Amino acid sequence: MVALTAKQQEQAAKTFAAKWAGRGDEKQETARFWTDLLQNVYGIENPADYLEFEKRVQLEHVSYIDVYIPKTSTVIEQKSIGKSLDEGIRQSDGTVLTPVEQAKRYAASLPYSERPRWVISCNFKEFKIIDMERPNDTPQVMKLADLPKEYYRLNFMVDEKDSHIEREMEISRNAGELVGKLYQALLEQYKQSNQLSEDEMLQNLNKLCVRLVFCMYAEDAGLFGKKNLFHDYIEQSTPQRLGRDLRDLFRILDMEETSRDPYEEEMLAAFPYVNGNLFGEAIVIPNFSEEAFHLLLNEACNFDWAQISPTIFGAIFESTLNPDTRRHGGMHYTSIENIHKVIDPLFLNEYREKFNEIMTIKTIKTRLTKLKNLQKELASLTFLDPAAGSGNFLTESYLSLRRLENDILRETITDKSGTGVLGFEEEEFNPIQVTIQQFYGIEINDFAVSVAKTAIWIAEAQMFKETEAIIHKEMDFLPLHTNANIHEGNALQMDWNDVIPASELSYIMGNPPFVGYSLQSKEQKKDMLAIYVDEKGKSYKTAGKIDYVAGWFFKAAQMMQHTSIRTAFVSTNSITQGEQVAGVWKPLYERFGIHIDFAWRTFKWNSESTNQAAVHCVIVGFSSAVTKKEKIIYNDKGYINKCAVVSPYLIEMNPTFILPRKKQISDAPKILKGNIPVDNGNLIVEEDVYKQLKKNNDFAVTFIKPLLGAKEYIQNKKRYCLWLVDATPTDIKKSKFLIERIRACREFRLKSSKAATRKFAEIPHLFMENRQPIAGKYILVPLHSSENRRYVPMGFFGVDMISTNANSIIPDATLYHFGILTSNVHMSWMRLVCGRIKSDYRYSNDIVYNNFPWPTPTAKQKERIEKTAQGILDARALYPNGSLADLYDPPLMPKKLLYAHRANDKAVMDAYGFSTAMTEEDCVAELMKRYEALVNNEQ
Repeated sequence: MVALTAKQQEQAAKTFAAKWAGRGDEKQETARFWTDLLQNVYGIENPADYLEFEKRVQLEHVSYIDVYIPKTSTVIEQKSIGKSLDEGIRQSDGTVLTPVEQAKRYAASLPYSERPRWVISCNFKEFKIIDMERPNDTPQVMKLADLPKEYYRLNFMVDEKDSHIEREMEISRNAGELVGKLYQALLEQYKQSNQLSEDEMLQNLNKLCVRLVFCMYAEDAGLFGKKNLFHDYIEQSTPQRLGRDLRDLFRILDMEETSRDPYEEEMLAAFPYVNGNLFGEAIVIPNFSEEAFHLLLNEACNFDWAQISPTIFGAIFESTLNPDTRRHGGMHYTSIENIHKVIDPLFLNEYREKFNEIMTIKTIKTRLTKLKNLQKELASLTFLDPAAGSGNFLTESYLSLRRLENDILRETITDKSGTGVLGFEEEEFNPIQVTIQQFYGIEINDFAVSVAKTAIWIAEAQMFKETEAIIHKEMDFLPLHTNANIHEGNALQMDWNDVIPASELSYIMGNPPFVGYSLQSKEQKKDMLAIYVDEKGKSYKTAGKIDYVAGWFFKAAQMMQHTSIRTAFVSTNSITQGEQVAGVWKPLYERFGIHIDFAWRTFKWNSESTNQAAVHCVIVGFSSAVTKKEKIIYNDKGYINKCAVVSPYLIEMNPTFILPRKKQISDAPKILKGNIPVDNGNLIVEEDVYKQLKKNNDFAVTFIKPLLGAKEYIQNKKRYCLWLVDATPTDIKKSKFLIERIRACREFRLKSSKAATRKFAEIPHLFMENRQPIAGKYILVPLHSSENRRYVPMGFFGVDMISTNANSIIPDATLYHFGILTSNVHMSWMRLVCGRIKSDYRYSNDIVYNNFPWPTPTAKQKERIEKTAQGILDARALYPNGSLADLYDPPLMPKKLLYAHRANDKAVMDAYGFSTAMTEEDCVAELMKRYEALVNNEQ
């Protein structure tokens, strides 16, 4: 792949767009078009090896994918110029599919390992793009004419992972496993001494591990000078003597050569002075076992530590941290890829672009002056990570700035021997101006503070070597500069200005702890209540119902006010969804006047930990300073939407906050929670038990009704319950089964620690919370549903179908209400404002339903919606044995059900006065306007 500068790529895109304007035949020019695009605009040297044309897929018959890119999992459906990408095309099986839907169908037929991440439909004039991580999002559109300015929007086609980074990560993972083994062996030795408390033991062990790893890295990186110096020093010792020998070594490493005893042992005297306070503090070192000695000498000392990534240095030590500390502190480790999702749009892209622009200047003197000024600007920047962990963000930011500085140095050197430097007088030439002193951190864990300082020292050493190769001069790395900028403490209880004054700070960034509000400790709750306060110091009502990570957002906004500081944090996606949006963001907008500069919408978390947990995250960049820059929304890996404003819901929309409400904002039926038994399963009847009761003609069957939770409803599972609302004592006595179940329910409730539950032991035959309608129809709304479904499959039932509280129910509902709620309009609203579990929908009565702005249809429009709503139910009825999970799986959705939903969508959009050409973003923007009008009418 040929690396093109931004200017070169923009010019190549301009040439390509002009060349293909107004032309394009699907059959004759598809291969030529995509080959030309990837080779000349995206730098793919051999596009014929990169692209597959007419890839065979097996549906009911053999079909062919027009273009497939296996390396980036991209499927392309090509049409001729003039063909609409919005209109359906009749397929051989009679279905009518748009090009995007056609491509999705092909995608579903591929082997799992070849399933696409990206789907593109193209007609030579425009591109429609779908990220299959969010398959129900409206396709993003880019026109060929806009390619010169928006070429980056197709970067995902060629964005392969860097093999160097992969190798670096693999080496670091292996190092982590090695350190974990050494840690465990040493831990056993500490335990045998019985001289230290557990906390003291772990503190000494952690510091010992940090020092050992630094020594092994320093040796392999050439910082100790003589090769194998540390290895040979360990080898001459013994397991019984090594603890004492290491104490002597650490003493020497912390002592300047001029202060050492002239008769010091020769092997010790050969070690250089390290400084940096790394070896200054005395620590307890236990006796080494044969196993620990062998691990250190024959495995750890023979590992090539010089190749580890200092950015994921913290991940190396993850296995050494206590699992309870990791879990309760909300700690997690960030991949290099995810770090760049934060730092690139926050600051790095801007300075890279400045460098590229300077390099286009043809006048040498002007170019050199600007390069020199850019280097000074880089050296003036300061960074704070108030949740520094093991220093990942600080280290990678330092490395990135130093690499850019090295690029500047390459362009300023005239004589490769290093005897002359353009634009600099020899005596004033200071090649390295970006230093670790520009980077500040706060971290609560003392061990992580030590690791962070060590990691950034390692990063500094690596960059010294790179700079030496550029300027052809050796520089002294040791002794280390004191790195006191990483502070130990609770960031939510500290004034960040004590670490670095706001007037001196450029950027805040990081990856604060993820702790949901329901999982927070008393201390963490106390932190949140103390931070989320109004101008009078009173806690916001929502302070106790937002995630712990929000504390960092508030303190950053507070520090940024009236400054040019910009911030970007990683967070769980919960703070951009549902009830938390208003709780987290409303105070930041109202008190500090912040705005969102860029955001990555929900993506699955990739960490460097061995035991990765599935976490769905967002990244939000925000500031309070006025800026004319375009705002950016990233859709996972690289897709960009430039816009004028970004809402806290992470869409292009002015900030509007949906607050929970107990009553409907529109004229609509009341929504309720489903029924709650609180019975320890005694009022529930499983299918096999029900069949046996029927077989035995047990009288209990008289009072058994079908029961639906969300799982049973969506997956078509049969379950039942005892519904004894109308049963008399005489009825109950007719069945031994009823008597035993009711008695067991009573005993369970009596043992409860809750008074309300014990009270209901008086009526153990009834559900504790009964909201079942007694007449008419009701709508069943499953509270949780997969994000892959275009529609949450709601139900329409009579009163004999009992719903649990895994669903919400809407009594007194009609087909009209069902049609509105199951439409694409309501689904768009739901997708925007609902909460999520991971990335799946979590429907809410107070947020989604009660705030939903209903239309005011004419009688004719209402009648049409009732008809199309019945059409959906009729289409489902054609598949009595099919589960809703299957019927609403996008690639498998039967065409009659799909058409029924489309007809209903059109009818509902007509009732709102919406054009069918509206995108989902357009739809929710209009709904927001109606919501705001309704709120204003209430005031």
